[in-house]
Amino acid sequence: MNKILTALSLTALSISAIAAESPIASQLKKMGFGEVEVKPSPIKGVQTIVSSAGVFYATEDGKYILQGKLFEITDKGVVDVTNKELLEKLNALKSEMIVYPAKNEKHVVTVFFDITCHYCHKLHEQLKEYNDLGITVRYLAFPRNGMDSKAAKQMEAIFTSKDPVFALNEAENGNLPKELKEAAVVKKHYELGGKFGVQGTPTIITSSGEVIAGYLPPKELLEALETQ
Repeated sequence: MNKILTALSLTALSISAIAAESPIASQLKKMGFGEVEVKPSPIKGVQTIVSSAGVFYATEDGKYILQGKLFEITDKGVVDVTNKELLEKLNALKSEMIVYPAKNEKHVVTVFFDITCHYCHKLHEQLKEYNDLGITVRYLAFPRNGMDSKAAKQMEAIFTSKDPVFALNEAENGNLPKELKEAAVVKKHYELGGKFGVQGTPTIITSSGEVIAGYLPPKELLEALETQ
């Protein structure tokens, strides 16, 4: 990320407009942003840029790029517009998630995890406690060592199995998949994690789009969710 910001500070973008063909998108890809999606923002004269490096904002003339959160002040409080954008992409993957629902659901969190991660394993061991507190846990894969790692292919086997919940429970009990699959589903999860700024696991995304980096015990997570 620092390399990208350094490149931004040293490179003068001279693009006439962010039009349908999105010339700024091509420029940002060359600078290492990966796939770029350019969309309107709530601010006149500013466009939203959703990239593999996260969400940015750019002026329509392409001369200035802003990094950081965009908030909207409403009668009901402050709304995180930036993460709201990403939440739509997160919930679009709902059918691909491995879900452990709470019977008396009060909160829903999505956890980017890695089967080789100690604290992910610790979180998984306490699923019943999270559920008993009313927290539904949804999993997405985030192989910490990248898409070419063995873990990525093992998680692909888990997420595409006939019974993903059983397969994940088995993996967490030490019975890892013997079959390795090319990580097509996991790739989508991994790329979305990058947009949220995930750098390690577990990373917890709340239903409002807030990012909690790292493991929290059940009661501490509940407290964090109820103080948002």
